[in-house]
Amino acid sequence: MVGTDKGAVQGVAAARVDSFLGLRYAKAPVGRLRWRPPEPPSPWKGIASATTYGNRCAQPLRYNDPLSLTEDCLFLNVQRPSGTSRDDHLPVYVYIHGGGLNNGSSSQHDGTLIVQRTGVLVVTINYRLGVFGWLGLPALTGLQGESGNYGLMDQVAALTWVQHNIAAFGGDPDRVTIGGESSGALSVCALLTSPKAAGLFSAAIMQSGYCDTETQADAHYWGTTLAADLGCAAGPQQLACLHAAGTQTLLDAWDALGTPTSAVNTTPTLPLDPRAAVQQGKIRHVPLLIGSNRDEGRYFSLDQVGNDKAGYQAWLQNNLYPADVAAVEAQYPWPATTDQFTAAYLTGAILTDGLIGSLGGCPYRDLIKDFAKVDTTYVYEFNHRTGPGPSPQPAGYIWGASHTAELPYLWPSFDAGVPIAPTFNAAERRLSQQMIAYWGAFVKNGRPNPADQPRWQAINNTQTLLSLQAGNTSTLMTNTQFSQEHNCAFWG
Repeated sequence: MVGTDKGAVQGVAAARVDSFLGLRYAKAPVGRLRWRPPEPPSPWKGIASATTYGNRCAQPLRYNDPLSLTEDCLFLNVQRPSGTSRDDHLPVYVYIHGGGLNNGSSSQHDGTLIVQRTGVLVVTINYRLGVFGWLGLPALTGLQGESGNYGLMDQVAALTWVQHNIAAFGGDPDRVTIGGESSGALSVCALLTSPKAAGLFSAAIMQSGYCDTETQADAHYWGTTLAADLGCAAGPQQLACLHAAGTQTLLDAWDALGTPTSAVNTTPTLPLDPRAAVQQGKIRHVPLLIGSNRDEGRYFSLDQVGNDKAGYQAWLQNNLYPADVAAVEAQYPWPATTDQFTAAYLTGAILTDGLIGSLGGCPYRDLIKDFAKVDTTYVYEFNHRTGPGPSPQPAGYIWGASHTAELPYLWPSFDAGVPIAPTFNAAERRLSQQMIAYWGAFVKNGRPNPADQPRWQAINNTQTLLSLQAGNTSTLMTNTQFSQEHNCAFWG
C-alpha cells in the first residue's frame, strides 16, 4: 500500500515488480470538463484498488487500437521493483504512448521488463486523444485563453502528479526522464519547449518523433469546420450544441475531417512551434536520447502493395511537386525484377528518406543537428531489418525496420493484436536486453552507457550514432554513413 496526496492505493505484486495501475491523476474530463484543462482529482477515504488498468481514452478503431467510447480516462500507472521503499529515491521513466494523438493507451506498455532489468520506476500515462484532446475553437479560446492542447495539458498534469507523489513510491522527483514514440515523441518535443512543463523532468527520450505543430488559427479552422458539420453554428449556443454531441458522433465527425490532430502553437502552453524553438535553441537544457528506424516509411506505404509501375508513377505525381518527379524517379527507379511489394518498398524508401517530415531519414538528421547545438544528444538508428513486423499481414511483406518496429524490444506487451516479442529469436532477445540496458542507463544518469555494453558516444563532438542490430552486433556509425544510407545529398 502507498499513500498519495489524495488517498491510499493498493497495487499488485508479480514477477518481482509492484504494479499500481489505473491511478487517477485528474478528474474525469466529462460533462462541463469536456474541452477544459484537467483538474486535480478529489480525495478519497479508505484504500483504492490499483490492480487493473484504467479506461482507454475515447478513440476510433485503428490498427492495434480497439474502439473506445470512454471519455473518463485520465489514469496513469506506476511500476517499481518489489521491496522498494520511500527511502530508495529511484530514477523515474515517464512514458507517453504514440498513436498519432488519435489512438493508443498506457495499457499497451507494460513496464515489467524494464523495471526488472534496470531497477528504475516506470510510469505510463493516458491523455485525451483526437477531438477530445486537441479541438481548437474560437469560443473555447475566448473562455480559456487558448484551445486545442488539452492532451498536452493532461501530460503536464500527469508529470505534476509525479512530482507530488512519486517519492511515496520510492522514486526521485529530481530524476524524471520523459520519453515517447511517434506522437508520444512529439509530445516530448512539445514539453521540452512548453513553459508549463518547466521543472517537471530532467532528461528526455524521443523515438521516431517529430516537432511540428499547427497554429491556433489552424486549430480554429478545423474546429469551426467540425462544428459546422455537426450543425453547431457559431454563436452563444455553439458550445452547448457540441457538449450535447455523443462520443461516437464526435469521433466520426473528426474522422471524416481526416483526423486533423495536432498540438497547437501560438498559445500560452506552446508559445512557439516546437520545431522553431529547437532551431532557435529555446528548449529545456537536458540530456536527450533520440533516434529513428531504418525503414520508417514501410509502415505508411502498405496502400501501395499490388501497385505496378504505372501506379508507382501516379503516386509520385500525387505526392511530389511536378518539378521534382523526374529526379525522384531517377533516384528511386522501378527495378527490372519486381513483385507485388515493389511499389510499397520504393514509396516506403522515399517516405523514409525525405517525405515524412521529421520522422526519420534526412529531415530527422536535420532535427538532430539542431538539438545537438543545445543539448548533449545521444542518437541511434534501429537497424534490425529482418525481425517480425508490426503485423503478419500482408503475408510476405518485408517490413524491415519500420515505424514502431523497435517498440516490442522495450515493451514486450506492444503488438497489433498478434504477439511480436514472443516470436523473437535468440539474437533478437539479446537486442532487447541491450536496448533496455541502454535506455535504463540513460534514465539513471543521463548517459546511455551501461558497464556491459559497447560505449555509446554523444553526437555533439563525435558525429557518430549507434546502429542498433540483433545478436550483440550493434555498432557506431558516422553521421556521413547515415546520410549516405538515406540519400541525403539528393534530398538536401
